[in-house]
Amino acid sequence: MTELSITIDPQLIAFVEKEVLPGLPFDAAYIWRCLDTLLDDFTPRNKALLETRAVLQSQLNTWHRAHKGAPLDVEAYKRFLKDIGYLAAEPSDFDITTADVDPEIATVAGPQLVVPIMNARFAINAANARWGSLYDALYGTDAIDQSGDLAPGSVYNEVRGAAVVAWGKALLDDSVGLAGATYADVTSFEVWEGQFIARTPSGDVMLKDPAQLIGYSGEPGAPSSIVLQNNGLHIALVIDRHHPVGRKDPAGLADIVLESAVTTIMDAEDSVAAVDAEDKVLCYRNWLGLMKGDLSERFTKAGKEINRTLAKDRIYTAANGSPLVLPGRSLMLVRNVGHLMTNPAVVLSDGNEAYEGLLDGFFTSLIALHDLAMANRGNSRTGSVYIVKPKMHGPEEVAFANDVFNAIEDMFDLKRNTLKIGIMDEERRTSVNLKSCIFAAKDRVIFINTGFLDRTGDEMHSIMEAGPVLRKGDMKTTTWISAYEDNNVDIGLSSGMSGKAQIGKGMWAMPDEMAAMLDQKIGHPNAGANCAWAPSPTAATLHATHYHQVNVKQVQKDLMNRAPARLDGILTIPVVSQPNWSPEDVQAELDNNAQGILGYVVRWVEQGLGCSKVPDINGVGLMEDRATLRISSQHIANWLYHGVCSKDQVEETLERMARVVDAQNSDDPSYRPMAPDFGGSFAFKAARDLVLKGREQPNGYTEPLLHAHRMAFKSAQRA
Repeated sequence: MTELSITIDPQLIAFVEKEVLPGLPFDAAYIWRCLDTLLDDFTPRNKALLETRAVLQSQLNTWHRAHKGAPLDVEAYKRFLKDIGYLAAEPSDFDITTADVDPEIATVAGPQLVVPIMNARFAINAANARWGSLYDALYGTDAIDQSGDLAPGSVYNEVRGAAVVAWGKALLDDSVGLAGATYADVTSFEVWEGQFIARTPSGDVMLKDPAQLIGYSGEPGAPSSIVLQNNGLHIALVIDRHHPVGRKDPAGLADIVLESAVTTIMDAEDSVAAVDAEDKVLCYRNWLGLMKGDLSERFTKAGKEINRTLAKDRIYTAANGSPLVLPGRSLMLVRNVGHLMTNPAVVLSDGNEAYEGLLDGFFTSLIALHDLAMANRGNSRTGSVYIVKPKMHGPEEVAFANDVFNAIEDMFDLKRNTLKIGIMDEERRTSVNLKSCIFAAKDRVIFINTGFLDRTGDEMHSIMEAGPVLRKGDMKTTTWISAYEDNNVDIGLSSGMSGKAQIGKGMWAMPDEMAAMLDQKIGHPNAGANCAWAPSPTAATLHATHYHQVNVKQVQKDLMNRAPARLDGILTIPVVSQPNWSPEDVQAELDNNAQGILGYVVRWVEQGLGCSKVPDINGVGLMEDRATLRISSQHIANWLYHGVCSKDQVEETLERMARVVDAQNSDDPSYRPMAPDFGGSFAFKAARDLVLKGREQPNGYTEPLLHAHRMAFKSAQRA
């Protein structure tokens, strides 16, 4: 260790040497030398890229100030953006060449979970959400009306149960339909000579498409389950005449189990509050447990102690009688930190903290070697490591990440492009250069995903000087949003991603509003997205029904014939020249933003929760993370700067909304109220800074201020 130019926190050293390296073909000295080399080689480039961001933002500010209030001249704007290097030269047409991609990413369309990796229980639940009970998801949510005779109640409601069964069988009719009957007619199931047979009072019937039978368990004449397939997703019919539901079903159908969260992003970025070595080790330790397959968590629920472990693969007999093994767990990706943040877990020779994205790339890849080394790999059957890289600005930054991955592969003796990259299309300079960004990683890219929330926050900061931005609700209907969402799919398809990679859409933010999700989120597969984010395992199961209704492969084929989205649309600027909002409208917007900021920040700073269900101003639970915080803080910062509201008004709103948030959290024994001692509340001071210092934050990011206040809080707790 004396030869190293870096200083490594003892907690990280102990974790790597005692927990990660056993079983791997590298000794500690080699690993630390590799980390030293990686940081020495790439820190200057990382720093230079961030300096480029700042220079470009300054140039944008100057241009927008000079043209404030004037109609946008799109052609002149594009010339300016090209002159300063914001718009890159677009490459000639190409197809990505990514190889060794698991089918869950390459060919299967379905829901994707995103879960904070710092919480082992959540991570296990997400990994196990590959399969989910449709009956449970329907019965326990508002997906089916919960009023009157259909109210769930404290005991099983047979009327509601019947509605659940009817809903489920209707899905079967639509997705794996029978020839000449409905599933409501069936009195028993069997597999005979490799064929699915459903007995009805009118006679035996088969599937409309016999090839949809995949396998079964139990005896073929009296199977305990039958596995069918539609649009690449599996459906398991659970048959049990002794089960409370199956006992009353004519066919003994006790449940319909859907293949649900086909993939999961284990998130070490936006949904976690990781600010130091202690936090990073927790993230890495949970990732290690996932990669080794031995992660477990003990907890008490309803007075019972539970030991939650990772699900095993599901064993069946194939239709032809051969053994059939289906994955029991979601295919896992890991989201690393972007290029901006640093972490004190490793300190450089000049006394500066190491860039956290470099640390994440190194350690999550090192840990994933455990999965690659297994004879029967628990995660990637093809021998790949899937890393999602967020918050990259333009093709130079993607090329940088690609070079970092090249270096890590060489250090760990990995075949080139073993480390796959997911590109989050959530920054404006990436959106307008998406084709160039994909090209910069065309041999390893497996994922592009629109991130509406961060993308909106970046939009607000990028055009901060152009004028007052629209109200948040109106932002969703702007030209740039629709052009951005369409462009992501168009560029992905034109780059040859169909059948090779995921084109994804963002999160459904209301985990308790499943009826609304079922009604609206079908828009994602209809838009050509072969994955979209769901907020919970239950939501993933319900969202999976959309992929039975929509053949995404066919949708993508059809979309290739449409006129692609235009750059001009993405570059429209969502500001108003003369705000005409009433004082009541302005105050309502401030109240909504401030309440959301405070409700999230108080848990981030003082409880270390990077993602949680936060009640909004109307008491509706919303999944909040740093992306939603970025929008709200930038929105108030913009209105304050342009005189839509005053500093005194913002201060009064924050203090009044702090009392509202305190009341919403009054039943949490670990909660520290912000009022009335606002000066003594770390959380309140953080929220205030996010607004009043919002304009000066790099690209409007919330992380620097959040980290600083969280570190101050942790230090005070230790004192």
